[in-house]
Amino acid sequence: MRFTGTTDYVATEDLRVAVNAAITLERPLLVKGEPGTGKTVLAHEVATALGMPLIEWHVKSTTKAQQGLYEYDAVSRLRDGQIGDERVKDIRNYIKRGKLWEAFTAETRPVLLIDEIDKADIEFPNDLLLEIDRMEFHVYETGETVRAVRRPVVIVTSNNEKELPDAFLRRCFFHYIRFPDPETMAEIVEVHFPGLKKRLLEEALRIFFQVRDVPGLKKKPSTSELLDWIKLLLNEDVDDEVLRQSDPKKTIPPLAGALLKNEQDVHLFERLAFLSRREGR
Repeated sequence: MRFTGTTDYVATEDLRVAVNAAITLERPLLVKGEPGTGKTVLAHEVATALGMPLIEWHVKSTTKAQQGLYEYDAVSRLRDGQIGDERVKDIRNYIKRGKLWEAFTAETRPVLLIDEIDKADIEFPNDLLLEIDRMEFHVYETGETVRAVRRPVVIVTSNNEKELPDAFLRRCFFHYIRFPDPETMAEIVEVHFPGLKKRLLEEALRIFFQVRDVPGLKKKPSTSELLDWIKLLLNEDVDDEVLRQSDPKKTIPPLAGALLKNEQDVHLFERLAFLSRREGR
């Protein structure tokens, strides 16, 4: 069982090695990188390439580790008991299975995505150490132990919003997705927009990387934002000549709302354009 990439996802050699190493070691693959570099999509593509079902657990700031195992709805059981509902006789009716429970008991070996783990409380990763290590957990309300029938392929993503505990890191195989260079980015664009005119691609990439290199930029545009921008350029039939005459340090690029995501960066480019015009007088 080896991941070699898919026709819809450009996986670099080091990324393919990392995925296969994590599968061989039966360790979670911890993937970090800039937002928009394809961390979440990686789990989808690994599942597709290996013919596995995908179970997704999208972590929020309010998410607790227990929710990944199960949740016991004591309030509903109390309410049903007050009205004489027969369901109260079986406590299992009030236990909601979490994503880890789903992954552990799946009929076929799944890929389990724990997405943006760094959004949760700092103790969240530590609270999952035992379950991820042993691939089992205890359900106190019923007295049963849930064990993984087939060890899932676990992919964990992080945007580096906070440091993860050392104990959790020791149990993972780590990979940092570097931002694609122009050649790799051209391959990614080709996957999404096959047959794109060479000159349009060259000029779009030139402007995109120049925008990323502008000093003081609060949020650099990502791969996903480049793809959105190119989609708009094609939809509006923007000619490559228009892009060729565009210099991000002198003028705001056309349809820049796809690339610049906050007012500080828009103001930065406006100031650069103003200073360029004043110096050109």
